[in-house]
Amino acid sequence: MEPDIKADIKAAEDREESLGLMEPLLLGEDCRARGMLTDLSLELAQKSAGFRRSLPQNILTSLATLVRSMNCYYSNLIEGHDTHPIDIERALKNDYSKDPKKRDLQLEAKAHIAVQQWIDTAGLTTSPVATESIREIHRRFYEELPDALRWVENPDTGERFPVIPGELRHRDIQVGQHVGISPGAVPRFLKRFEEAFGKLGTSATVLATAAAHHRLAWIHPFLDGNGRVVRLMSHATLLNTLDTGAVWSVARGLARNVADYKSHLASCDLPRRNDLDGRGTLSEEALAGFTKFFLTTCIDQVNFMEGLVQPDRLRARILVWAEEEIKLGTLPPKSGAILEALLYRGELPRSDVAELLGVGDRQGRRIIAMLTEKEVVTSESSRAPIHLAFPASLASRWMPGLFPDKPN
Repeated sequence: MEPDIKADIKAAEDREESLGLMEPLLLGEDCRARGMLTDLSLELAQKSAGFRRSLPQNILTSLATLVRSMNCYYSNLIEGHDTHPIDIERALKNDYSKDPKKRDLQLEAKAHIAVQQWIDTAGLTTSPVATESIREIHRRFYEELPDALRWVENPDTGERFPVIPGELRHRDIQVGQHVGISPGAVPRFLKRFEEAFGKLGTSATVLATAAAHHRLAWIHPFLDGNGRVVRLMSHATLLNTLDTGAVWSVARGLARNVADYKSHLASCDLPRRNDLDGRGTLSEEALAGFTKFFLTTCIDQVNFMEGLVQPDRLRARILVWAEEEIKLGTLPPKSGAILEALLYRGELPRSDVAELLGVGDRQGRRIIAMLTEKEVVTSESSRAPIHLAFPASLASRWMPGLFPDKPN
């Protein structure tokens, strides 16, 4: 749990750095890679839209709930915090580890999920790249963290500094080889950031998502938590622009290629190499390389999720699991038929269960109760229709590869 920044004790000041220091913010029209990258952004838009349309609404909602845990797991893993989705799911039920450090990480994961759920349910009232939105994401996340995770430490002096929810940093920072702009300049750079990325059209926004991802990390607006805020901002941007339904996440791809991810971010910090490398202070070639990596990663994740929920394959995995549970006596006979119906219909009125199975009403209610106890079906109330659920505890069986198996 090493801090991701080095903070000193200088008071906030604006050293009047030029806004041109973070140019180019957008890839130029004459960028050699622009045509290829535009094609990738269009491919992503088409694949994402097709995947979303293929899912019944109630399946989409249930899948998005599981993806939030997945996104949280991988985003925190990038920061070196390994909290398995099963433990995250326990935290959502207020079932915490007795180990204080594990409990703190569970609370961190719970906070992350709460912020993403707020984003996924249209909580943002301004553009994801607006300063107001960026600060609100940070505020909501840090307000829910335990005290132990709301401090950063100077590794050279041991001095500790509190991280105030939503508050822009008042100290100088260094991240790896990147020395951040002066703290007083942060509001100016955020304003320029919003001006550049906040009024683009749909295709231009998709193409520029990677650039916004890096440039916000480059500004490093907060004393800590910047990585998570950047990834949540990118998630919100793709959600709004592509109407993803929150059923796939770039965070999984970034975490599975974390060395390349961090290498691309570091390369984007580098100055322009020569006269063919754009016209800004920073390397346009490196920014184009990160854009290709980011868009390709997004496409890979859409393809991965689409393959996981391919109806026939998902049906087969669910029914194999159900048959095993029936043989063990933990589910009543014919339970699989309910899950199969939910998979294709999205929801099922409770009154239809008995007729579907050819059993009495009492037996139908018993089957629903046992499936609910297994957390594979859910409903808004005791009389509302039932829906299929995707518990993290069954992800290794139903959604193999979504995240690692929980170690023994």
